[in-house]
Amino acid sequence: MLVNYIIKRIFSIIPIVLGVSFLIFLMMYLIPGDPARQMLGQSATPEAVESLREDLGLNEPFIVQYGAWLGDLAHGDLGTSITMKIAVADYLFPKLLNTLILTAGALVICAVLGVIIGLIAALKKYSWVDSLTMFLAQFGANTPPFWLGIVLMWIFSVQLGILPSSGMYDLRSEQNFMNLVSHLILPAFATATVSMAVIARLTRSSLIDVLNADFIKTFRANGISEKKIIFKHGFRNIFPSLINMTGMQIGYLLGGALFVEVVFNWPGIGSQLYASITSKDVPMVQAGVLFIALSFIVINLINDVVIRMLDPRAQK
Repeated sequence: MLVNYIIKRIFSIIPIVLGVSFLIFLMMYLIPGDPARQMLGQSATPEAVESLREDLGLNEPFIVQYGAWLGDLAHGDLGTSITMKIAVADYLFPKLLNTLILTAGALVICAVLGVIIGLIAALKKYSWVDSLTMFLAQFGANTPPFWLGIVLMWIFSVQLGILPSSGMYDLRSEQNFMNLVSHLILPAFATATVSMAVIARLTRSSLIDVLNADFIKTFRANGISEKKIIFKHGFRNIFPSLINMTGMQIGYLLGGALFVEVVFNWPGIGSQLYASITSKDVPMVQAGVLFIALSFIVINLINDVVIRMLDPRAQK
């Protein structure tokens, strides 16, 4: 049953979350540097640093520190930023939302354009149109998102001046939906390019295979229109695989968005992680990496559930 599958999947992610949290804490624990010294500054006396270390529990064994951190996480306490002196959770949650907005925009672009490009290539198979679209897809699949972001910024912002080059809103105008969309286009397209190429190639190959199947030949022999064959019978058969591949791309889009954010100064988790790493803000880095890892886990869970729902055998 679907409900039993969902319950099992939810329980299966608990050890994964614990393992991820342990690795994140261990990674931050092994980084050279003293958080207490970082918080007090280089001019602080050794006595003051040692007193703060004692207050923060930094003199405790590793496993005790990890247990205390895990307990704080269970209560929603992600610590206090070393550099900004504010609660990490209050500051990072809006950043996570901004990253998810960028990821969602990239998902729409890669899904819609990827299917359209793949459809055109399949219907014009072995023609120059097919060769051109697949060449562009191959080029896109091997293009680093951050490099493409710089190129798009130079063309559409610097040279043509038709799209903004950075930020999430224009501070000189009203922060409405259209203002957001205009700032979202370039970073979302740069993030979506690789996944769009993957979806386009999958759509082309899957649709060609289906349209060459025996049951499609039977439909043609019975006089069913080509348009109905393609969009009703062809896409119906490749839809589950497209959903599966699109869901698998969400994690990649989220990872790509983290790099693109730095290029376009998008106020998300990626930009904040970059700033926090350079300033050695350990609590902020820990929380940021944890947010990203949890996002991957939740996205994979949702994708698995959706695929299960589309599988008729799972409903029995």
